[in-house]
Amino acid sequence: MYKYEFHAHCMECSKCAAAPAVDIARSFYEGGYAGMVFTDHCCCGYSAVPTEWPWEQRVRRYYEAYLTAKEFGDAHDFDVHFGWEHYVGRGKEILTYGIDLDFLLENADIPDLTVEEYCDRVHAYGGYVAQAHPYRMRPDIDATWQPFIHCLDGIEVYNAANGACQNAKAMLLAVAHPELGQLSGADCHRVGEKVGAAGLCFDRRLRTNDDLVAALFAKEGKLIADGRIIETIDDFLLTNP
Repeated sequence: MYKYEFHAHCMECSKCAAAPAVDIARSFYEGGYAGMVFTDHCCCGYSAVPTEWPWEQRVRRYYEAYLTAKEFGDAHDFDVHFGWEHYVGRGKEILTYGIDLDFLLENADIPDLTVEEYCDRVHAYGGYVAQAHPYRMRPDIDATWQPFIHCLDGIEVYNAANGACQNAKAMLLAVAHPELGQLSGADCHRVGEKVGAAGLCFDRRLRTNDDLVAALFAKEGKLIADGRIIETIDDFLLTNP
């Protein structure tokens, strides 16, 4: 099976990251993954890109960082995809897949959109949205603001940077909403961080954005949690009691 990482950051774009995109990509390649998605904090969130820059200059910085990793991936038969982690306020974020530079250039009003409007734009472009770490506990996160089930396609049920109870709660939410997909991510910010701990396994390579999004919508992937492929919900909850 082919392993893919679905939640990773680089220092060019995310203020909290400590390694460049190409080094993050290399660490997952060397860790046995077939590919990965960069989901840097968007321009509305914890971005390393200067907020005073014009929108086009800001989003081009994101894509340039991605392209450095993709160049490494192309040279090593490693699939590198572009996404981002959209900040929606009150400490909550939505992982976004299937978008590209054209989408960002065409939607310069993203910072002003409601959650519903943002998800509608992504869906109209053919993309996929998933709630990131829905039950993470942190002083800047409003725990009373619940996941946006009505406009999501998936839920990150396992985040390697979360506590077990937070992940278990996310999984129980997903079980209550079987129409939604289940994702797993390392939430990697530096070289080697949580490599092997998370992701999804597929029976095929996800070479393009279309491949990636189609596989997510079809729920083809098997969860990786705590370094193991998860076969059943009970198996997951034993790992994340």
